[in-house]
Amino acid sequence: MKLHYLDRTDTEFNSFSVTRNKHKHFLKVWHYHPELELVLVLKSTGTRFIGDSIEKFHEGDVVLIGANLPHMWINDAAYYQDGSKLRADAISIHFRKDFLGNSFMGTKELRQINHLMDKAQQGMVFHNLPTQTVDLLKKTEADASLSPFKKLLLLLDVLDQLARHKGYSVLSSKGFLTSFSEGDNKNLKAVYEYIFKNFNHPISATDVARVIHMNPSAFSRFFKRIHRKTFTAYLNEIRIGYACKLLLEGKQKILSICYDSGFNNISNFNRQFKKIKKMSPTEFLDLYAQ
Repeated sequence: MKLHYLDRTDTEFNSFSVTRNKHKHFLKVWHYHPELELVLVLKSTGTRFIGDSIEKFHEGDVVLIGANLPHMWINDAAYYQDGSKLRADAISIHFRKDFLGNSFMGTKELRQINHLMDKAQQGMVFHNLPTQTVDLLKKTEADASLSPFKKLLLLLDVLDQLARHKGYSVLSSKGFLTSFSEGDNKNLKAVYEYIFKNFNHPISATDVARVIHMNPSAFSRFFKRIHRKTFTAYLNEIRIGYACKLLLEGKQKILSICYDSGFNNISNFNRQFKKIKKMSPTEFLDLYAQ
């Protein structure tokens, strides 16, 4: 997947933007931008890629994506078929961390919101949000009578409620964020593009090192320093994340998913799945499949 920069600058020079995205399917582009992105999925299902996280998304999901964190939303295959009447629908709010100015954002009263935005650098998905919070999020887009000032207060209220909510999961690894932010971005972007494009094929650290013209031993040391894990361990986590997505779709047998995720035998697949998810693929299905 080629990584794209998207310009989210508000043409009306507002401090943030609220957009309703109603299309046949979501934008199928691996991209990043300097704004944080708060998303409420109103309709549709599919796979969410955020940093090195690959997970299934559903209607009602609320996700906060940090600045410059690569991400992509891909709807299920049925949304791309000719004649499909399925539709994707979401509310997206884009704003910079200093969208109200550094002095205002630095006040003690906004400390929790600032902490929320720091955590969002890895991406966050919220669980069991109160109906009140979700309704406020919807209101930012649906209530055309709101003045810009009232809409700003509404956004601050939503962020404050999210900051106080205890139920959430962090999505991307710290290693991905650290490496993506370091100075040699060109090489690192090439590494991640190659991994995300080829993770379900037989690849090794040597293959990736060749992409950026680095000695394999030096690349392995560099990768482990960034991620605090070996390349093989990282690759297995990506593959198991993808396998979880296929399991949740319920369209394939476990053996087929094993090979489609990049593993060459079922024993290793089961072993790695249990190591990473602390349960077997069958137990995962029993727990999460709808």
